[in-house]
Amino acid sequence: MSRQIHKLTAKEVEKKSAPGLYGDGGGLTLQITKAGVKSWLFRYMIDGRARGMGLGPVHTVTLAEARQMATEARKLILNGIDPLEEKARRKAASVLTKAKLMTFDQCATAYIKAHRAGWKNAKHADQWVNTISTYVSPVIGAIPVCDIDTALVVKVLTQKDGSGAQFWESKNETASRVRGRIEAVLGWAATSGFRSGDNPARWRGHLENLLAKISKAKRTKNHPSLPWVQMGVFMEALRKREGIAARAVEFTILTAARSGEVRGAMWSEIDLEAKVWTIPAGRMKAHREHEVPLSDAAIKLLKSLQRLENSDYLFPGTKGQQLSDMSLTAVIRRMNDGRAGWLDKDGKAITVHGFRSTFRMWAAEATNYPREVAEHALAHQLPNAVERAYQRGTQFKKRAAMMNDWGQFCGRGSVLTSGIGVVTSIAQSVV
Repeated sequence: MSRQIHKLTAKEVEKKSAPGLYGDGGGLTLQITKAGVKSWLFRYMIDGRARGMGLGPVHTVTLAEARQMATEARKLILNGIDPLEEKARRKAASVLTKAKLMTFDQCATAYIKAHRAGWKNAKHADQWVNTISTYVSPVIGAIPVCDIDTALVVKVLTQKDGSGAQFWESKNETASRVRGRIEAVLGWAATSGFRSGDNPARWRGHLENLLAKISKAKRTKNHPSLPWVQMGVFMEALRKREGIAARAVEFTILTAARSGEVRGAMWSEIDLEAKVWTIPAGRMKAHREHEVPLSDAAIKLLKSLQRLENSDYLFPGTKGQQLSDMSLTAVIRRMNDGRAGWLDKDGKAITVHGFRSTFRMWAAEATNYPREVAEHALAHQLPNAVERAYQRGTQFKKRAAMMNDWGQFCGRGSVLTSGIGVVTSIAQSVV
C-alpha cells in the first residue's frame, strides 16, 4: 500500500527533468513544465468533477511536505469538503483578519503613496499629509478602518478647537476637503478589501442630511485678526516664547506670508545677502513664483536659527520634517492660556492667518503705501502688467521699504519711515 501511495523518492524528484506529470499516488503529482519548472499538484474528484490544486514549487515544498498537504486534502474530501473551496475560505478569513489590523492612518499612508505620482506637485501631497495628521489622525487614526462609521466621520468634522469653535463651521472649506479625503481613503480601503459597505464619508444623500450647508459668504469670512495697534506688545510676548513653532509664527508675521508657505520654506529659497525669499510657483496659491523682500527683523530672525544637517526646512519639526499647521496654531493657543487672550475686535481668539489682515489694515490705515504694494506683498492676484511691474526694481524697492517699516513697527510699536511710508507714530496699546 505504501508503494502505491509513495511512488516517488526525493532523489527521483531532484533528478527528473523531462516535461510531464509524475504521480506519487493518492492524487499527489509532480508537474514539470516545458520550461523546466517543477511544482506539486493535487488531483482529485468531488461531486463528479475533476479538480486540481497547486501545492507549491518543489524548491519551496519538499516531497514530505507535499505528501502531508495531500493527506490533509484527502481528509477534507472524506468529509465532503472541497479542498479548493476551503483554501479560498481560509484566504478570505486571512484578508479579514488583516483588515481588522489596518488602521485609518495606515490606509491613508498607503493611499497617498499610491496616488502621489499622479498629483501635480509635492505641495498637494504635503497638504494631504498635513490635513490628515492635523484633523483626522487624532480622532480616528488608530481605529481599524473596517470599524469607521458615520458617527466617527461626523466626530472628525465637528471637533472643536481650543476656542470652542466647531471645525465644520469655523473652517468649512478645510473641513470639506478633509471630508473628501476621508471618503477617498475609505473608498480605497473598500476596494482593497479592508472594509465593506457604503462609504460613511459620502456627502450626497448622506452627510448632507447631518451637517449644515455653509454658505460661500460664510466660508470666505476673514480670520480673526489682532488690531494692528497691538502688534508691538504682541510681538514682545511672542519673542519670549521658545521653540521653532514660535519662530515660524514670528516669521509669518514679519513676511505677511501664508502659514503654509512659511512651514514649507527652504533654506535654498533664501538669499540672505539680497534679502529675498523666493517662493516657487508650486507652493503658491496663485501658482506663480513670488519674491518676498526680507526686512532687517526677518533677516535677524533667520540668522538666529539653527540649521539641521538632515533638513532644508527653515522651521523643521523634531525629525526634520515639515511642521504641521496645528503646531503654529498651538503657539497662539498657549499664549491665550490663563488670560483674557489675544482677541480680535469682536472678542474672538486670533488666528495665525489673521495676521495677514492685521498687516493689510496697518498698511491701509497707518501708511501712505499704494494699495497695490500691500496687495502684492500679500501675494494677491493682480493684473499681469501690474504683477510684472511689482516684480521689477522700483516697485520691489517700495515693497522692501514697506516690509522694513512693518518689521520696525512690530518691534517697537512705532515706525521709522523710509519717506513714503507711515506718517504718524502709533503708540503701543496694551491688551
